[in-house]
Formats: sequence, structure tokens, C-alpha cells
Amino acid sequence: MTLGSTKSVPHPLTPEMRQLTLKDLTWLTASFAIVIAPHVTRAPWWLTLLTACLFAWRFYYTLNRAPLPSRWLVVAVALVGMFGVWLEYRSLFGRQPGIILLVLFSGLKMLESRTHRDGAVAAFLGYFLIITNFLYTQTIPTAGLMCAGVFMITATLVGFAAPNRALRLNLRTTAVLLAHAAPAALVLFVLFPRVQGPLWGLPQDAYGGMTGLSETMTPGNLSQLALSDAIAFRAAFEGEPPMPLLRYWRGPVLWDFDGRTWSAGMSHLAASPEKPLAGPSYRYSVVLEPHNHHWLFALETAQTVPERARMTLDHQILYTAPVRSRLRYDVVSTIATGLAPDEERSALLRAVRLPVGSNPRAVALAQEWRSRGGADVEIVQRALAFLRQGKFTYTLEPPLLGTDSVDEFLFATKAGFCEHFSSSFTFLMRAAGVPARVVTGYQGGELNPVDLIVTVRQSDAHAWSEVFLRGRGWVRIDPTAAAMPRRVEGGLAGALPQTASLPFMMRPQMEFLRAMRNQWEAVAHKWNVWVLGYNPERQRDLMLALGMRDADWQKLSALLFAFLGLMTLALLVWSLRRLTRPDPVQRAWSLYCAKLARRGVVREPHEGPRDYSTRAARALPASRRPILRIASLYIALRYGEKVSRPSTARLQRLVRELRLT
Repeated sequence: MTLGSTKSVPHPLTPEMRQLTLKDLTWLTASFAIVIAPHVTRAPWWLTLLTACLFAWRFYYTLNRAPLPSRWLVVAVALVGMFGVWLEYRSLFGRQPGIILLVLFSGLKMLESRTHRDGAVAAFLGYFLIITNFLYTQTIPTAGLMCAGVFMITATLVGFAAPNRALRLNLRTTAVLLAHAAPAALVLFVLFPRVQGPLWGLPQDAYGGMTGLSETMTPGNLSQLALSDAIAFRAAFEGEPPMPLLRYWRGPVLWDFDGRTWSAGMSHLAASPEKPLAGPSYRYSVVLEPHNHHWLFALETAQTVPERARMTLDHQILYTAPVRSRLRYDVVSTIATGLAPDEERSALLRAVRLPVGSNPRAVALAQEWRSRGGADVEIVQRALAFLRQGKFTYTLEPPLLGTDSVDEFLFATKAGFCEHFSSSFTFLMRAAGVPARVVTGYQGGELNPVDLIVTVRQSDAHAWSEVFLRGRGWVRIDPTAAAMPRRVEGGLAGALPQTASLPFMMRPQMEFLRAMRNQWEAVAHKWNVWVLGYNPERQRDLMLALGMRDADWQKLSALLFAFLGLMTLALLVWSLRRLTRPDPVQRAWSLYCAKLARRGVVREPHEGPRDYSTRAARALPASRRPILRIASLYIALRYGEKVSRPSTARLQRLVRELRLT
């Protein structure tokens, strides 16, 4: 370096030159392990193994004091990993491949990190990986684990800044920093202007794994769904909920049949709500889990339509967009016996349409019922009697059916789930000339004794029929309940044979686990409603309760910045007071010097503690021993490695008891 050069030389102790130690690598790796762990269950096995090898490779270099690999080798590993991700997903973009690449890059960044500055960059990548976990789930365990990740990464950065400081003190500093940030985070959560819809904008591949009902029903679909213990939605009633056998939660209505599969087809929106129906009414709120479809679920029959939703002519409630995030809505329903008594002729013709040549034995049976004469309601009674007396079996493992699925179920296997009963009954009605359709949704639901909220699970998925009777309209007929009454009275577990294998949490011996699950789901519901469900409407209601009317984004932003400004000012004042406030050791020393000064021994600016105390001991020989004892203890506390509270307290006591003669 020439004399005229202006290039600055980094200090040996700056982060640019301070090397990562084994302790630093351990903390950084532990931090990454916390934030990457949830992604391991979603990543390809080979990429998880590759990332783990990269971390282990970095430890190998540190333990053997070997030079790190060249930049070209790191780039080659990165290209190989990217090619593998492309082969796995046929893309490098989108939620899943993008996050998987970030996981790989965390290992590559560790491999090339040499100094504390490199480690800080890797730590900030860890912060970003924390955010990616919330693109999949926002549950309490995820939030708790990510809070632990934030603490670990912050503690790692504090350790980089103070490598020689005691671990306990670094952890305390980390806790203080995060405690200072918590009020600001709370204010941001409450006051930051909310947008309609989910917080995270996700690409289309984010919705592939959602479970629930679909727009079609084929024998076996619902029996597979019934094995799932996942929550479909939770309903909180104002007052007593209806009895379980009245809890029919209406979903997709299926009109069209091709001989094996029922499908919804085209639905027409109702121009205006129907007249209020007679019957008991229930007011309740629903927290619906995302299912990537438009329909909302409500008790039959909904009398109100939630905000941003419409009702169809067949009484489906459709949201304006697919439900891709947890949704809360309010509904009023009336338990009624008939719908749309003045149905259009085109709809009735559609409700008797059957494929030609399909299920000939079922067609012959229905036509035989019609040939006996009688009204449509008598045909319905004959079909229900046939199901009751047919010795049918309710099972989660129905046998596979061929082309004529209705014939095989009614006359051969006689074993099925609710979709088999509803499909066959609706087919029989149409074959007899009675307009009929299939309705899918959920039946029942379990009342949680902890928070008195009805929990409806995927295992409560159900299908039933509706027939059109002149003068009454569309009337619900549940053929499963006719053949297996225990299905609506005791739920799925009550309808299955005793020898059947029940889902794990439905088994009688799991009572203790079910009680624990009820406690957990009550807490999770509060989290879903008050944290994840904090939408623009709830924010507006909160601001109104606090006295702020018309809380638009301009007012909320002004209030937000005002709060943040006040909090920043308060922290600044608190920090300055700590800087200007002497510590206990220094305060005791100042009192010691003041006592000596009153006896004429004033400390000179250039004098250190030892020289000053020696001079004071010569000037005041009668107090020589306490003067030197205080000076020795002060020097040990001020310039020693550790400051203990007992020693500090002893210094304060000696100074207080000092009597100069």
C-alpha cells in the first residue's frame, strides 16, 4: 500500500475479518435447523440429504482447519441442485420449487461463509425462510416454532457482535431486543391497513393439497373422505344448537348423472331471497377451512346470505372467489320441510333425466312401483321400505362397482357408504318419474364441551337426496338414515358395524385423547378468529369500538406512524437514561471520592484508582486500611473479568461505612 493510497484497511476485529468459530457455526446451524425443519416434510428426500451434507461439509472444514472449497465448486453444486429441482417440479418458479431452492441455498451459503459478515448474511436468509413457513400454514405450533427461530437467529447475530461475552448475557440482550420489538409488532398488527383476502398471495400450485367435497360424486369418494379427521369448519351458535339429526350442512347440489358419476353442472343465481320459511331459526357464525371451491356451508335452509356471497336457485351459497384461506361468515337458517314449491319446468325435466340403457334392473324396479299407482310420495315410501328391508351394510370399505353401479349395489353387493345410498335412491326416483337430485355436504358435527362450538370434520361428509313433491316443493330424503338410522343419531361410529375398523380418534378407548383435542381445538379456534381472522371488517369494528369512525387507510396509517413515533421516542429516552445513569460500582466509587474530597484529598484528573488511594492513605493514616480495601475491591470489579452482585454489594457497604478520621 502506497503512502498516497486512501484505501482503508479493516481492523482485525471487524466483522469483515473476524472468522467464524465452531461455536458460531453451531448456533447458525441450529437456527437453520429450526426454520428448515417444517420444509423437510415437503422437500424431496434427495434435496434434504444434499442440504444436510452441505452443512456437515462446512463443519468438516472447520474441525480440520482446511481451506473452504473454491467458488467454482460451490457454483457447480448450486447448478446441480437447481437442475434436480427442475426435474422434480418442471419449474424453478412457484411456491414449492422456489422455497426448496432457498433451503438448498442456505446450505450453500453456509459452505462459503468465512467471516462474521458472511454469517450475518446467512442469518438474514434464515429470517426470510421463517416467512416462507407461513405460506403453508399459520397454526399455533408453526408460529411458536418460528418465534423460537427468530430468537435463535437474533441470539446468533448478538453472538457475532459480542463473541467474548458470556452466553447468558447475550441471551439476555436478545430477549431485551425482541421485547422492545414486540409492542411495535402488536401495533403494526392492529393498525396496519388490512386488505380483503389472505395475507399471503400464493401461486396456483399452493392449493393442490386441499381436501374436501368436490363438484362430482362417484361411488367411493365420500368413504375415502370419511377417513380424514381434518376439520371442515366450526360453527358457533347464539344459543342452543339444533339436535345432531337436524344438522344437515348443505353444500354442492348434483343434478346430472352419466351412469356412474353425479355432477353439479350449471347453477343459476337466485334473483332475490325467498320468503321467510316457517320453523325454528338459528343464528350462528362459521369459520370455514380453505377448500379451493366457491361454495359455503350452512344449515338447511339458509335465510340470509353472507357478505360477498350469492345464493343459487337450488339453495347453494357461493362465494365470489374460491375459498383459499380461512373464512368467517354469519348465517341465519330455518329448519324447514320444503323448498321452492313453484319450481320451473326446465329444472323438473332436468331432475328426471337418466342415461339411456343404464342400470336396467333398477329401472325395472322403479317402473314396477309406478305401475302400482299412487302419488309420488307413495313411490318415495316404497323406495325407503326397500332400503330398510334389504339388509344393506354401511361400510367405509365398499366393494368396487362396475358400469351399472346402482344395480350392483342394490342387488349384488348391498354394502356401501352414504353416496351409494343417495345415488341409488335418486336414480330410483328418476326412473319412477319423480324429480330428484343429490345434495352433498356434512351431517352432524360434534359439540365441543370446552367452548360449546360445533366442530364438523371431513369424516362427517354426507350425501342425501331431495325429491320434488307437488304442493310441498323440494323435500329432503336421507336414504342412508332410512337404512341405517344410527348414522344420523350416533354419527359415523354408531353406524359402522362393531367389527369395522374405525378412524383412530373415533375409537372408544381414545376418550382421553379426544378430551385433549377438544381443549386444543378451542384454543386454535380463538387463534383462527382473533389472529388469522383479523380482516378489514374486524379491524373496522375494533376502531369503531375505540371511537374512530370511518377508519380508512389514511387515518389508520397516520395513527400507526404516530404510535410508532411515540414508541421510538420512549425507547430513545429510556436508552439515554441508561447511558447517563452510572452503574452501581461507579456510583459507589464516586461516593468514595466525594468523602475523601471533603477531608481535603481531592482526586486529580490524571490519577488512577490505585495512585489516588495510595495518596489518600498517606494523607489519612488513621483510615488507611478501609481506604486501601475499598480501592482494591473497586479495581477488581472495574477491571476484572466478572462482576458479581455480592462483591458489588460489599463495595457499596464498605463505602457507606467509611468513616474518615
